[in-house]
Amino acid sequence: MDRAPVLKRIPVDQALPGMFVHALDASWMDHPFWRSRFVLQSEGDVQALRSSGVEHCWIDISRGLDVAPKAAPAREDGVDIPAESSAAPAAEPAALQHRVSALGDSAAPPHRAERLALKAREVVRSLFCQARAGQAISLDHSLAIVDELTAMVATQPGALIGLVRLKSKDTYTFAHSVAVCTLMIALARQLGLAPDQVREAGMCGLLHDVGKLRVPGHILDKPGKLTPEEFRVMQMHPQHGVEILRRGGQVPDSVIDVCLHHHEKMDGSGYPHGLPQGQISLLVRMAAVCDVYDAVTSERAYKNAWDPALALARMAQWEGHFDPSILHAFVRVVGIYPVGSLVRLASGRLAVVVVHNPGALTAPRVRVFFSLRSGSHIEQRVLDLSRPGEADHIVAREDPHTHGFTRLAHLWQPQ
Repeated sequence: MDRAPVLKRIPVDQALPGMFVHALDASWMDHPFWRSRFVLQSEGDVQALRSSGVEHCWIDISRGLDVAPKAAPAREDGVDIPAESSAAPAAEPAALQHRVSALGDSAAPPHRAERLALKAREVVRSLFCQARAGQAISLDHSLAIVDELTAMVATQPGALIGLVRLKSKDTYTFAHSVAVCTLMIALARQLGLAPDQVREAGMCGLLHDVGKLRVPGHILDKPGKLTPEEFRVMQMHPQHGVEILRRGGQVPDSVIDVCLHHHEKMDGSGYPHGLPQGQISLLVRMAAVCDVYDAVTSERAYKNAWDPALALARMAQWEGHFDPSILHAFVRVVGIYPVGSLVRLASGRLAVVVVHNPGALTAPRVRVFFSLRSGSHIEQRVLDLSRPGEADHIVAREDPHTHGFTRLAHLWQPQ
């Protein structure tokens, strides 16, 4: 059984080396630390915390030092701070000055969208660990994530929508939730929904797959085809999700609806209830598109990621699966050639889409890197295909696996 944390909220000026910081009492965009749980290893770490602008933090005295008795604040009962569980890696001692950079080892400041995507995944991990431990999911923390992502979608939609597609097998569940949340927000904005509906759509995306916490790992990540019995177990995750969400008692009905029905299809062949088209709500129809798109364009243990442009083409061919009007709106969000797509240009060069151009869906900004005529890599260069006078243009989408290009993320990530 996981050890329950023993938490205290303290002013950061009471922090000492040897304390285990369980949470920072601030929005994750208001402080420079990419990890919210860590050991204060030195006076330098303590000084970095005190100079960060964060006024209070939560310490876990079961994993580190306590404050002196006379300085310890009274425990605030009822504050729902999630505990670590076996689903999340144990916090590793790390210097507080450690940053996440857009290029991995670079000392340059990270791209703000990437920083938000990484932090959002960590908070979702914490929320899901909370649910796994039998506690109610914190709606305040969920809304905070949605609000931060909504603000970023409004200012840097292309950067964020591209970045949330990046996942590892170990973080897939959490990263998928952030990705679907982001796509739901962008799609809701594209559809002209009111701000409160945009926020609601984000919440639905964030929590739609929480029921997969109860699906055994050997089924969830099975490299081969599921047996009929295994598929029946997988199909129970929507009901499991509803049970988890209802523990809190304050989850909006729309979030319950999307959690339960995001695998329903317009022709009535979906699950768990085989709903006919007229009984599938707008948010569920939106979630069905966002969920499938992110799933098929992600690398998993049992499949290769589909190229984004190929994914959209295939999804459009699944008659009876999606609401066509929602799918068309989604294409306007991500582009006919979404960020990360491999395309062939009229010049005989291969390129990767780096920026979607909402005003010219067939003319994004691309990075050329390979010549089909010479069969060799060429000097990388970014072309804006929508620029007046630009002679080159896209003639076809390409499957990266056909050309042996299975790792293209470095070509379209923010530089």
